[in-house]
Amino acid sequence: MVCTMAFLRALLSTARIVRNSPVLSAGLSADDAVLLDAPDERLSPALVAAALGDYEPAAKLLAGTRDSADWENRDRYLGRLVVFARNRDGWLVDWLAAAPRDPDALLVKAELSVRRAWESPARAERLREVGPLITAAADADPRDPVPWRLALDHARGTHAGHTAFESLWEQAVRRSAHHYGCHVAALRYLSAAWYGSHRECFDFAEQAAADALPDSLVQALPVRAAFDLLLDTQAAGRTTSVLEERIDAAADLAIRLSAAYRPGDPWPAEVRNLLAYVLLARGRWAEALHQFNLIGLHATSFPWSSVSEDALGRFLDARDGARLQVASLTPLRDRAGHGRPRGHYA
Repeated sequence: MVCTMAFLRALLSTARIVRNSPVLSAGLSADDAVLLDAPDERLSPALVAAALGDYEPAAKLLAGTRDSADWENRDRYLGRLVVFARNRDGWLVDWLAAAPRDPDALLVKAELSVRRAWESPARAERLREVGPLITAAADADPRDPVPWRLALDHARGTHAGHTAFESLWEQAVRRSAHHYGCHVAALRYLSAAWYGSHRECFDFAEQAAADALPDSLVQALPVRAAFDLLLDTQAAGRTTSVLEERIDAAADLAIRLSAAYRPGDPWPAEVRNLLAYVLLARGRWAEALHQFNLIGLHATSFPWSSVSEDALGRFLDARDGARLQVASLTPLRDRAGHGRPRGHYA
């Protein structure tokens, strides 16, 4: 009887998947249309020009963010330009030769140097060598919090103590009290993998989210803390019940944050990707599938690159897994017997 019931459940599950999958797929972008870390309309021309050896569009883009104190986009564009420069930096070399004191060129140089130092087996030593480059970028424009985000990352890699880190943190938030990148850097320092614990991460993230401006990405810090915890417990082959309520509360907060942005918006795309991962890990399939609908074309390297060398493939597999899970759990007919699946996706 047990075997028969299991067989019947499997048949029902398969029937539900076949019946409901087309309906659930309707709101998802086609696999071949999804792009990994797609640049927005402001960044794209700068990357194209850099590929041709022309630094001026990148210089204009970063100068514009500095002039308007658009620190969030400044940090985001900086990261994408540096990723490009890691393999093709001729345009940056030319930029520095033409304007060796340009605050934007100095910032790109500092960030690129730090990333390369992180990849070295002698990480701490190499990072100490590039410290003056961060200082030069910070001095070039004392208003800019982004060099201080870089200084926080640098401090983590050079094994700076809590007192030194707190001093850098004070300088960062003095320039921008709610800067997302600086908060992420602090969260990494406090992580169990570095100089803190999962509880310290949650404490910091939850307080920062409570103090954040409306619709600020800082409200996603708790879900980043949840991701770190889930990654740690999964790698160790164990589960934890102590912080489960905080994980779900973090996901709930990130769901509300995600709802404040339009579907397909590239700005919250990384937060939505992260949220989808956490929801899947918690077995919240329908909510994860809804986030994949909101993500649209904008898959991001983080968090998928943390669990796979093929970030885009992992994203697509996770999205398909969510769809199949929801399809298998959606009844074949609604209560009226009209043959339509019930629930959010009916």
